Order: sequence, then C-alpha cells, then structure tokens
Amino acid sequence: MKWIDRIPLLPLGLVAVFLSIAPLHPEPHLLEKTRMLVQGNLTHAIDIFDLLFHGSASLLFVVRVIREITSPKKPIE
Repeated sequence: MKWIDRIPLLPLGLVAVFLSIAPLHPEPHLLEKTRMLVQGNLTHAIDIFDLLFHGSASLLFVVRVIREITSPKKPIE
C-alpha cells in the first residue's frame, strides 16, 4: 500500500472531483449510477464500468486521506 502514499493529494483530489461531477448534463454519472445501484437497476456492463470508472478516483482519494491521517509522522531531525 506504499504506492498510495506516493500519490500527491492535490492532483488526486482534483481528478476525484472532476470524475465525480463529469458530465454535468443531464446529471453526474457517479450520482446516476449510484442511484441505479441503490434501486437495483445497475445491470448493464457499461453502467457498472461507469460506476467503477467515475468512483475509483474518489475511493482512492478517501483511502489516501485516511492513510495520511492515521500514519505515524516521522520526527523532524
């Protein structure tokens, strides 16, 4: 999991926000696919791919932030 720690937070956060809201019209894919998942309508392969694609950066960002918060800090020498 050390490769996650090497990802810079700011660029990862920007990518996560961009993929979470893209495309804006008619509604963001992440919101639409999450709604379909909750309703039980997420059956087509393209819809599952969209959910994974648009949600992966956000999930990675959350994992990265949690690891940043919980990791022991090195003392400054």
